Amino acid sequence: MNSSNNEESRLPPYHAPIALDEDFFSDPHASYTTLRRKGGVHRAVTQDGAPLFLVTGYREVREAAVSPSLSLNKCHARSVGRDGSSMPPELDAHLLNTDPPAHTRLRRLVNSTFTPRRTEHLRTDIEEITDRLLDRISSRRRADVMTEFAMPLSMEVICRLLGIPQEKRIDFRAWTDTLLSPAAGSAPQSREAMRRMHRFLITLIEVKREEPGDDLLSALILAHDEEDRLTADELVAMAFLLLFGGYHNTASLIATSAMALLSNANHLSAFRSGDLTTHAVTEEALRWNPPAMLAARRFATRKIHIGDVPVVSGDRIWLSWAAANRDPERFERPETFDPHRENNTHLSFGHGLHYCPGASLARLENSIAVASLTNRFPALSLVDQPGDLRWVASPRSRSLNELRVDL
Repeated sequence: MNSSNNEESRLPPYHAPIALDEDFFSDPHASYTTLRRKGGVHRAVTQDGAPLFLVTGYREVREAAVSPSLSLNKCHARSVGRDGSSMPPELDAHLLNTDPPAHTRLRRLVNSTFTPRRTEHLRTDIEEITDRLLDRISSRRRADVMTEFAMPLSMEVICRLLGIPQEKRIDFRAWTDTLLSPAAGSAPQSREAMRRMHRFLITLIEVKREEPGDDLLSALILAHDEEDRLTADELVAMAFLLLFGGYHNTASLIATSAMALLSNANHLSAFRSGDLTTHAVTEEALRWNPPAMLAARRFATRKIHIGDVPVVSGDRIWLSWAAANRDPERFERPETFDPHRENNTHLSFGHGLHYCPGASLARLENSIAVASLTNRFPALSLVDQPGDLRWVASPRSRSLNELRVDL
């Protein structure tokens, strides 16, 4: 079928197109709650005018995430245009834009280097960086957990993982913050940040080819499966993807976890006494407010049903991890942060072939950061009430602008 299909006829009449605009993402959980009452799949349109189907039900999201009829390759799109979730075009050759067998090849090479052992070897580094950042604020009355702790911690960890030189880490943070801003897209500053990062990564890869170090980027350069290696474009895109996800998403997770604990005296007390584990806090924070609210866009390769809604070849699909994680048909009291929750099978790191390769690192960083923060400052408390906190209104991430605390 082609674009002349009448999409209106494929959905009940109450499903008018949902505008995925700043108002929608200023309070996305409230927006998703309203949508779920109407069903698990909805016709929507982005701020840039791209039509799509937004999937919000847990069952529908989980099934669609592993559907072989939904492709990540944009060659299957019926129409072109940015949808707010795609990487810059120069950095497209990564795992979130490919299907098997290309994805299988890339994932195999990445998995051979980004191993649990490499992640565990970062534990001492994470602890050292965490202590140093907390030392900087320890003599003060107040601090901002987001900008003074979570963001610099996650940036330094991912730069150490990739082998980014110390003198370029400030640049990397500035470039990434620009690309992740709500206004990112066609803005000149966004394009310039992308060009600078792209040029730097190309140069860095050339240097590491000649003088490899004990870092993930060097390991990716050397990785091979028989005669198969990552190409130069694949290396640059992979480095960007790891940086993109490993920096801002992990920082958001740390701030959200700290905020959730500090908002509930009973949870905080149980956490400090050891009755509540860092694993439980991390998993519930991921379910309750996942840093990445949406999966990478997918495209239908043939006519199928998602839930009870038909989509046709070329249709653009967004899967909402955030909405699925608060589906009352799957989770009891889904709006409540409950780290004692059992069987917490959230979807915040994805599901199936495209499960996040950096999940173990994010979990490790969050566990160390939140435990160190709350133990270092026994009187730690929020300056602002949870309802007064400001969140970035962006489809890319669920992120606090700031998290001010009394130390």
